[in-house]
Amino acid sequence: MRVILAEDSTLLREGLIRLLAEEGHEVLAAVGDAEALLAAVLEDGLAPDVVVVDVRMPPTHTDEGLRAALEIRRRRPGIGVLVLSQYVEKRYATELITADTTGVGYLLKDRVAQVDEFLDALDRVGAGGAAFDPEVVRQLLTRSSHADPLSRLTPRERDVLGHMAQGRTNAAIAEQLYISQSAVEKHANAIFDKLDLSHAAGYSRRVLAVLRYLGS
Repeated sequence: MRVILAEDSTLLREGLIRLLAEEGHEVLAAVGDAEALLAAVLEDGLAPDVVVVDVRMPPTHTDEGLRAALEIRRRRPGIGVLVLSQYVEKRYATELITADTTGVGYLLKDRVAQVDEFLDALDRVGAGGAAFDPEVVRQLLTRSSHADPLSRLTPRERDVLGHMAQGRTNAAIAEQLYISQSAVEKHANAIFDKLDLSHAAGYSRRVLAVLRYLGS
C-alpha cells in the first residue's frame, strides 16, 4: 500500500515510517505540516492509497491537518484518509464521517501504540472501508436522553450500532460481542425500525443509522 504521512512530531513520524516499511508498505512522502501534505498530494501528483494525517499541525496547531484531509477528500475522493488525534473533536469527526464513509478513519493516537489495531485500521481504510476508534464512536453517540433519538435503543442495540460505526461487518460484530450473527441481524433490524429507517428505499439503512445522528 502507498502511504503519505503528515505528522509534526518527528519521533512519531519516523516511527511510523519504519513500522510501515517493515510491514511492506511504501511511504511516498512524510511531511510535518498541512501545506506540505497538500503539495505532495495535489501539486506533486503523488498517488497514495491512504493519507495518514494528524489533526493539529503547524503553524497554529489547531485544525490544519483535518482541513487538509477534508480538502484531499474533496479533490481526490479515491484516496483514503486516516486521521490521528490526541482527543475526540466531535465537530471535526462528524464532518469527516458525514462527508463520505468510503475509505475514512479516525483514531486516537493512543491506538497507534497498539500496532496491530493501527495496521488493521490502515488496511480497512485502504480497502475502502471505515475505521473509527471505539472511544470516538462512544463520544459521538452520547446524547442527552431527552433530545437523543438513540435513547429508544437498548444497551445491546447501542453496542451493535457503535460497532457498525467502526465499519465492522455483522460477522465481526458477532465475534466482538460474543453473540450469533443472526442475533446481530435482529438487533440491526430493531435499530432501523426504532430510528424510522425501515422504509429507506434506495439508501443504505446501515449508513443512515450511523450518519443521521452523528451529523445532527
